[in-house]
Amino acid sequence: MNLARIIERWAAQFPSKVAIHFEGKDWTYLDLWQCIDFVSGRLAVAKGDRIAYLGYNNPEMLVLLFALARLGAILVPLNWRLTAAEHREILADCAPKFLFCDAEFEEHAGKLGIPIGKLESEKQTLSGRDEDDLLIVYTAGTTGKPKGAVLTQSALLWNGYNSIHAHDLSQADHVLSPLPMFHVGGLNNQTLPALLAGARVTLHKRFEPGLWLADVAQRRPSVSLLVPATMAAVIAHPQWQKTDLTSLKMLNTGSMVVPDSLIRAFHERGVPVGQIYGATETAPIAIVLLREDALRKAGSAGKPAPHCEVKLVDGEIWVRGPALMRGYWKDYSGLTPEGWFRTGDLARLDEDGFYWIVGRSRDVIISGGENIHPAELENVLADCPAIAEAAVIGIDDAKWGEAACACIVRKEKDLHEKAVLKLFEGRLARYKHPRRIVFVDSLPRNAMGKVRKPELKRLVDAQLGFAKPL
Repeated sequence: MNLARIIERWAAQFPSKVAIHFEGKDWTYLDLWQCIDFVSGRLAVAKGDRIAYLGYNNPEMLVLLFALARLGAILVPLNWRLTAAEHREILADCAPKFLFCDAEFEEHAGKLGIPIGKLESEKQTLSGRDEDDLLIVYTAGTTGKPKGAVLTQSALLWNGYNSIHAHDLSQADHVLSPLPMFHVGGLNNQTLPALLAGARVTLHKRFEPGLWLADVAQRRPSVSLLVPATMAAVIAHPQWQKTDLTSLKMLNTGSMVVPDSLIRAFHERGVPVGQIYGATETAPIAIVLLREDALRKAGSAGKPAPHCEVKLVDGEIWVRGPALMRGYWKDYSGLTPEGWFRTGDLARLDEDGFYWIVGRSRDVIISGGENIHPAELENVLADCPAIAEAAVIGIDDAKWGEAACACIVRKEKDLHEKAVLKLFEGRLARYKHPRRIVFVDSLPRNAMGKVRKPELKRLVDAQLGFAKPL
């Protein structure tokens, strides 16, 4: 059996039910299945072939995914924000047979040296199975060479079960999906699971805060997913306070430590904020904060998803379960011999069994022998109305070895260093306070809104030179 069979059965049971709404057009489950059937019958691929896709969110990408599932081939979604050089590096690694792309990316695709895909007239007869590889998603590559996490059809199905639990999904739900589907966050958190559950999806080509608010008010979705950067954009929009959010039974977020101020803003509008913790390698759902716990455990990542094992080893989160990747493309490395994925994220476990993310192990600042977690400082900075956004990194310090440096994008131009330092008085121990404040125009981020801290550190080091910290 393969994932496409699920859409086929929904089409048989509820042919006229809307599966996807996209740019003013409704795709019923029957429409979706007929497109999958047509495309899978005319893709000239062999089992295990990789097919790349470059484009904004579009139902056609989902059709391609299900068609490849039916044939036992593999989709490689490309991050459209990358340069041609970065794309060529990824394509050289996975060697796709051909590339499908949106019209907007045709010129760019022509520079990549991969044949453009087309549909053939001859009927294909392959049969995909649960154990077949279906998706290769390349990690952001913020440190070193990008790696392609290989997810099987079975992994996506088990992740779907975890998603149904996390979002309390049913056939009655309506998911508003604005995040890019070249990432597991946009594709596998809610969009694909919603279709597997027989729910309805409103799909946005790209995230736009005004469009998100307008569709919440007009199309009345029951659930949606935003990362902290997009939450902040929605809250800052002029229509934020005027928009009716009552259709949302919950909003889910994740991707990084979520500032308390963003969670409070949605809670004040009556929308419970759940959380999803995971990684590309975990498909991604590993730990979930359910709607019923959203208020009393605000800011927590939650508890392990039902089809996932989680443990802390020296404070680091390790994950195991049927939704994990098979390994990284080519060598299938990345898991321990016992099947655990070491996330590199640090967390603490409270007395009720809830996990609280404290940061990345590689981001920990060791100052005078004391560990400083940047997320603690970033939460303090997020509460300041004069700060648009901020990130904390470690810099070299002759006395302490390392020191915390706060990199700040000002909302109010007259904000100065002393005012920033005063924010930490009485809130964090003195050794945790930043010893350098750097004002920047913007923070480098990846497609899911995570700050690219290695890149930020390079920029700050170049700006500071050998300047002494405060």
